[in-house]
Amino acid sequence: MALKAETPPAWQRGKVASWLVTTDHKRIGILYISTALVFFALAGLMALVFRLQLSQANADVLSPDRYNELITIHGTAMVFLVVVPLLAGFANYLVPLMIGAHDVAFPRLNALSYWLFALGGATLMLSFFAKGGAAQAGWTSYPPLSTQAPGNGQDLWILSLHILSAASLAGAINFIVTIHNMRARGMSWTRMPLFVWSILLYAWLLMAILPTLSAGLTLLLLDRGISIGPWDVQTNFFNPAEGGSPVLYQHAFWFFGHPEVYVIVLPAFGIISEVLPVFARKPVFGYKAIAFSTVAIGFFSMIVWAHHLFTVGLPIPLQAYFMIASMIIAVPTGMKIFNWLATLWRGNISFDTPMLYALGFLSIFVMGGLTGIYLAAFPIDWQVHDTYFVVAHFHYTLFGGAVFAIFAGIFYWWPKMFGRRLNEKLGKWQFWTLFVGFNLAFFPQHLVGLEGMPRRVYTYADESWEGYNLASTIGSYVMGFAFLFFIVNVVRTSRSGPRVGNDPWQADTLEWYTTSPPPPHNFDEVPYVTSARPLYDLRRKLRVERGAREPV
Repeated sequence: MALKAETPPAWQRGKVASWLVTTDHKRIGILYISTALVFFALAGLMALVFRLQLSQANADVLSPDRYNELITIHGTAMVFLVVVPLLAGFANYLVPLMIGAHDVAFPRLNALSYWLFALGGATLMLSFFAKGGAAQAGWTSYPPLSTQAPGNGQDLWILSLHILSAASLAGAINFIVTIHNMRARGMSWTRMPLFVWSILLYAWLLMAILPTLSAGLTLLLLDRGISIGPWDVQTNFFNPAEGGSPVLYQHAFWFFGHPEVYVIVLPAFGIISEVLPVFARKPVFGYKAIAFSTVAIGFFSMIVWAHHLFTVGLPIPLQAYFMIASMIIAVPTGMKIFNWLATLWRGNISFDTPMLYALGFLSIFVMGGLTGIYLAAFPIDWQVHDTYFVVAHFHYTLFGGAVFAIFAGIFYWWPKMFGRRLNEKLGKWQFWTLFVGFNLAFFPQHLVGLEGMPRRVYTYADESWEGYNLASTIGSYVMGFAFLFFIVNVVRTSRSGPRVGNDPWQADTLEWYTTSPPPPHNFDEVPYVTSARPLYDLRRKLRVERGAREPV
């Protein structure tokens, strides 16, 4: 016998208060997504400002300190406040729906994870107003820049990342327990949606790597010196003059940082695996290969971190090992690419906006992956390390990969979240503007990097670099216009967008079985799952019951 849900007090039922105290995974998912998009706008504005500084040689738009603050907070925010939380928002909203659960395993812990994320993000952004300004040591914060930086900005950077790590750990625990224990009847491991597979590996990776980041940040804080009551603590873990090693921090950071790339990319892969079959009107090709390659990518991502350290003096045999391991990870990634292409092959493709973003993801991520193979070869890495070639690779992999997949997911699941479709015409304008702007912004950075322009410099004197940098700046502003299209689309759709039914795309996974948007309890009933395509099975069963001829 089902228990009747307790009615919350009147003050918790208001339009604002009900969101502030909610433990509904769907509302928490929307809060994650909307908050991350606000941080996206702030981080994007920072990029537009420092790109002005770089658009011409010897420009003086920004002072060196202000430039370093903007580039540090931009990079940190894009990784920790934008891409990962956006994917966590999708996971919060969709995972219980996709597995036929009524909520996550720990609703209050889920709410805590969001509010810790919001607190950590506010701490990072408000660090601009701290004594000495925001952190200036880059998003990786290598010593000695980070240990010797004056003021409180670097301390607040460390504090914000500690808070954000706690938020991610809370979310990861919830996802793991929910997926392991709350799947619908019949949903075995090989019947789970591929997006759920990606979130499961995302969560396990976070559990494995975040403690290492927290340890490295704690040692960094102690090296900066802190006061605990009457005691002053000053350590030298990363100070070579006192027997420490700055390379120790690099190992700690990149043992976290490289798997973090796949914490970002694996859910993006999951989104693409859901979108492509729907708009190709075919089942995904090689379901098990895609699922198990996700596990393989998660494993290999843990053993390749030192390819970021090829220039610190590692022994050649060790560099050779990390080079080979880094190239091996391309094998399961390539399996996914070829399976997606096979899904498209001879499909009845519909070029709706989600599909355009999925195809854009494929082209851009492949480009980022190919340049990653070059960087994995340590003789090449010696030449281009810390140049704009690395910046270009990083953005093609993470921004081009993750953000295009995120917009595919937004346009695909928006009808489920809000009961309305986003405007297709504005969506396609946004896609093409973003696609052109992105490639204009970041492809020239490969070339200027090969010419030797180092990253994280606030100015340059070589006028031969000016054309590449001007093109990058123009491309960044074109991308800004693309996001304006998205804002206009959201505003227009929220007021007058056409309402849709429960399953406007004729999709195959369980989230489309319930209403759009779903009720607080998600499902009145959950069908028995007989394959990885439960709604397709139900539609086929219904056709048989109605006497229709089976499709070939």
